[in-house]
Amino acid sequence: MVSNVKPLVICLMGPTASGKTDLAIEIAKRHSVELISVDSALIYKGMDIGTAKPDIETQSSYPHHLVDIKDPSESYSAAEFRQDVLELIHQSTQKQKLPLLVGGTMMYFNALLKGMAELPASDPQLRAELDKRIDAEGIEKLHAQLQVLDPDAAARLHPTDRQRVQRALEVFLMTGKSLTAHWQQQQPVELPFTPLCLGLLPVDRSVLHQRIAIRFDKMLADGFENEVSHLYQRADLHDNLPSIRCVGYRQMWQYFRGQLNYVQMREKSIIATRQLAKRQYTWLRGWPNLHKLSTDKQNYLQDCLKLIECHVI
Repeated sequence: MVSNVKPLVICLMGPTASGKTDLAIEIAKRHSVELISVDSALIYKGMDIGTAKPDIETQSSYPHHLVDIKDPSESYSAAEFRQDVLELIHQSTQKQKLPLLVGGTMMYFNALLKGMAELPASDPQLRAELDKRIDAEGIEKLHAQLQVLDPDAAARLHPTDRQRVQRALEVFLMTGKSLTAHWQQQQPVELPFTPLCLGLLPVDRSVLHQRIAIRFDKMLADGFENEVSHLYQRADLHDNLPSIRCVGYRQMWQYFRGQLNYVQMREKSIIATRQLAKRQYTWLRGWPNLHKLSTDKQNYLQDCLKLIECHVI
């Protein structure tokens, strides 16, 4: 008899520095899971310290898929992520393992669970015009325009995220319809699994901000400056690439250029990380069927494990 029950997939999401990796490891100690990273920064080789990548010992004991799969000169789209993860989920369930997706790249989670919106192909002429505007006015000016045309998309995108801000504005100018509207009109996809969405959410933002500052200072102490120095010396890397736009890396890049001093680099990196966390909160506030786990509670691990055990068949 063939079962119609779809396999369970755990989606552990939350803002940066909230402790997602540590919680995932605790789950892995108690369940036979396959860890799959949902982090657009962890995909890059040679970017270890500034991305808070699990160390070699942790990855040896608890391997993570989709870590170190791209060179910093390469790109990786949400569509590619979705295709790769669906295959990894299939492989995990074939091995009788519980797929555990962990990370904070909400756009990846959105693409996986909701499918990809049908968007128009890029218009080379319009793209060239926007490129000229960015060079003349700065990407922040286009982000300000996007705030008027598509405030929801603008709230989820960093003002200096050239690639995504430009694409969102391009879609509106081509269709007269916002990127958010395109997503809302997207037909629901039939998923081959049942997602259990867990949101690791510190209620006290000041505690998270403190964790962010402490973590970045540890990155500096662990050699983050030297890590970025090796990247900076590569002729094929520049600050318009998605890899170098990652928080911390962009600010360190500006430090090497002489645009920021060391104190400014540290301060702006911490601020940028807080802004990233704010955008992640924006995604999570409206996330459907999200089981919220407050890290302010001492027993949130037990709450998490009970939720999983209730859903594991």
